[in-house]
Amino acid sequence: MSIFSIAYKMNIIRKIIYISLIALLYFSPSCEAQNIFQTDNPKYEVRAVWLTTIGGLDWPHNYAQNSFSIEKQKKELIDILDKLKEENINTVLFQTRIRGTVIYPSSIEPWDGCCSGVPGKSPGYDPLAFAIEECHKRGMEIQAWVVTIPVGKWNGYGCKTLRKKYPKLIVKSNNEGFINPSSPQAASYIADICKEITSRYDVDGIHLDYIRYPETWKLNISNDKARDNITNIVRSIYSSIKTIKPWVKLSCSPIGKYNDLNRFSSHGWNAYTKGCQDAQGWLRLGIMDQLYPMMYFRNDQFFPFAFDWKENCCERTIVPGLGIYFLSPNEGNWQAEDIQRQMFVLRDNNMGYAFFRNKFFCDNVKGVYDFTKYHINKYPALVPPMTWSSKRKPEAPTELKVIRNKDSQTIVWNNVSDNISNGGILYNVYASNVYPVNTDDARNLIAQRIKNNYITITDNKPMFYAVRSIDRYGIESCSVQEVYKQEETVKDKFIENDGYKMLLPDKGKTLDADYIIIESLTGTIIKTMPYKGKYADISSLKDGCYVVLSLNKKSVTHRLGHLMIKRKKPNN
Repeated sequence: MSIFSIAYKMNIIRKIIYISLIALLYFSPSCEAQNIFQTDNPKYEVRAVWLTTIGGLDWPHNYAQNSFSIEKQKKELIDILDKLKEENINTVLFQTRIRGTVIYPSSIEPWDGCCSGVPGKSPGYDPLAFAIEECHKRGMEIQAWVVTIPVGKWNGYGCKTLRKKYPKLIVKSNNEGFINPSSPQAASYIADICKEITSRYDVDGIHLDYIRYPETWKLNISNDKARDNITNIVRSIYSSIKTIKPWVKLSCSPIGKYNDLNRFSSHGWNAYTKGCQDAQGWLRLGIMDQLYPMMYFRNDQFFPFAFDWKENCCERTIVPGLGIYFLSPNEGNWQAEDIQRQMFVLRDNNMGYAFFRNKFFCDNVKGVYDFTKYHINKYPALVPPMTWSSKRKPEAPTELKVIRNKDSQTIVWNNVSDNISNGGILYNVYASNVYPVNTDDARNLIAQRIKNNYITITDNKPMFYAVRSIDRYGIESCSVQEVYKQEETVKDKFIENDGYKMLLPDKGKTLDADYIIIESLTGTIIKTMPYKGKYADISSLKDGCYVVLSLNKKSVTHRLGHLMIKRKKPNN
């Protein structure tokens, strides 16, 4: 046995032990154990859902056939996206090509009937354009989910239409039609669909589903040749979209296990051998940006295979798909802890997650929506940058100003000009009650991927602000911070107190402060309170020395002096 094999096996064993410890920690009644995870707030993490349109499974649930029903259909999607935004979901995988049919006006394939109720008929608007606009309004990325090889029932609308145009491209299996990956025409045909979407729409990615040989087929070629055929299709798609918009991601959802592992069998269901999907090879070849392996398994059929994907990621993004539909009593009746444990381990190993599918998430089956909101996605996160495609930092914004009104604050900055070939510039806005704003802390991110050079916050709470520009590769600039000046107004002194109440200094005629800030000597804010009355309550502070500042509505602070608390010890 080679040294590499021994090391690999030891690493897998180590991680399995680690998983067990994670489970023990989480399911322990100790609050401290649970807080280990609750305080982890990554700035970069893919948080995705698959939003299915086939048969209206996730959306839409009504047909668009007149102006009223069009608006009703749109409103339903808006409500879904609002719920996802509330959960800090940042990626929507939106089913765009169904089964030889699409949900946008295409010059290649006919309309699917999921939106209009009639195959081949337009719903009276462009659902893909509408979904892109609404996702981008909420700072979310959207990838056009393209089902590649299956084209539906043999006599279904999409398959029948495609067979008439390209009779040698489609093959029949169990009354279903499939594009033949062995056909010389397959790669160019599927690539043309992806090219059409990329050139006409502002999508953030193309997401390939079922990019493999059907499991029911008996191959009349070797597995190596079959894998080469699939890889050739992927390469053609990658080239077609990157030539137009190099920042558009190419992702896919391979079978959840790449291949058998040394200590864990895939039980005959894997990407490499069964589906002829060399998904890890696509990462090595540089023709795939993200993988969303469909890991709809549990325990030792999940964790070792997740680590295998991560260890072979070639510094690209791995986003395991979680089978939350199995939480439903009608599907598999998994326990909530099955999914929760997976999410904790993925978070701890810097992998994102994707929920299959949206309905089960938004319906909060076995509390998955609530758990995600209150324990996992407490703060926003950005999609990891495509550093393998670009390393150039965009220019930083300049001249950030804050206009404070009675009930709102408007943050304005100078636009950054960027070459249109890079897809334009967006902006991320950060806020904190500590200056300067830490723009590496996800807890300070209040708005992401906004197009305008301003934003209005409907809150007059005193905060400091910073802005970073972000390009379409997800790479951020340096930050521009709000101008901050601390003026010296009084000679430093110790402020009178009895350990429980502090005598507030007189504002006089010039000090327009509204708040008192008490900081540690290292600059950490310990307490804030209104600057009202004669005394301020300091009973919650520990004995020690502090710095006392005032803060006005323009976020200007004045140092008022030091606060020394030294309470008398009670007599025994």
